[in-house]
Amino acid sequence: MLLIKNGLVKTMEGPDIVGGDVLIDGGKIVAVGKNLEVPTGTELLDATGLLVAPGFVEGHCHVGLHEEIVGAVGLDINETSSPITPQMRAIDAINPMDEGLANALHAGVTCAVTGPGSANVVGGTFCAIKLFGKRVDKMIVKNPVAMKVALGENPKRVYGGKQQSPVTRMATASLLRGLLFKAREYEEKWSAYESGKEEKRPEFDFQLEAMRPVMRREIPLKAHAHRADDIFTVLRIAKEFALDITLDHCTDGALIADELAEENKPVLVGPSFGSKSKIELANKSFETPGILCRAGLLTAIITDAPVIPLEYLPLCAGLAVRSGMAEEDAWKAITINPAKIAGIDNRVGSLAPGKDADIALFRGNPLTDIGAKAETVLVNGKQVI
Repeated sequence: MLLIKNGLVKTMEGPDIVGGDVLIDGGKIVAVGKNLEVPTGTELLDATGLLVAPGFVEGHCHVGLHEEIVGAVGLDINETSSPITPQMRAIDAINPMDEGLANALHAGVTCAVTGPGSANVVGGTFCAIKLFGKRVDKMIVKNPVAMKVALGENPKRVYGGKQQSPVTRMATASLLRGLLFKAREYEEKWSAYESGKEEKRPEFDFQLEAMRPVMRREIPLKAHAHRADDIFTVLRIAKEFALDITLDHCTDGALIADELAEENKPVLVGPSFGSKSKIELANKSFETPGILCRAGLLTAIITDAPVIPLEYLPLCAGLAVRSGMAEEDAWKAITINPAKIAGIDNRVGSLAPGKDADIALFRGNPLTDIGAKAETVLVNGKQVI
């Protein structure tokens, strides 16, 4: 057993605990509180003067698929042989040795939702992984988490440049809608067969099989959409097929916060740092996550790593605070909120009994003090920093 003792504990489950303790056993949190009674022989980790927080959770990135340093050799983010590739799985391209994972751990980021990029209209499935390990199979928290779809400039640029559909936003929507029509029919046939209502076994289709969890609402569409009209288009399509959806990037979100509040879908905002590299980023701002949060939406802040290196996730939350977001909301946006959105909040995102012991100890506040340092980081109760 390990007892982290006498720190400022940010549980993300309630008020901070001054002089708080966290008891860990078998990689799990056993208790959180003050003056905890522990068995004789328990190892002690003195957290006096330190902030004890849950490991940060990144809700949307490409770490491990778009590797640091190595260039094209480690660029496995987009399968651009076709605009429709739902059968692609992030788990098959993640390199745990990617430097980006280790760098993120040093900043207290312990879990990330990572997957395909936005070249394709349908790109494949994201998964959630711990950022420490040698073998991705042992790092998985949840797989799959969501099915990536993309609207806007990227699919048009990639395939329009090849004189191949989609060249227009109409074609992007048409390709997505066409796949969903086929997937709905496929799911109906297989459901009837599996329930015994139909005796004839349907023909197997690998692409459509990958869409079955989406059609059954077991996982959402993870929708890359920056511009307001693209956001509304993908919402319209999700409604047509009664699908769950998250709105990722949501750059124009502040312009349509009232409309998004009516829809009440989770939003993952970012990457907000850096230049406005294309037209659909015209309204990029660190004010957006605060505005959407105040509108009542479940809001996460993302880096889209390696667009912003993953270790700067807490910095992005801090910049959102500087731009008007309440500090506690910013903390939630990189801990419990992305965990809830990904459906992994039973394991990560807060400090509570039964959850994984993914914990970062900081000297200073990493959201408001640029010099704050993660002095100790635990993943599954094991000290990795």
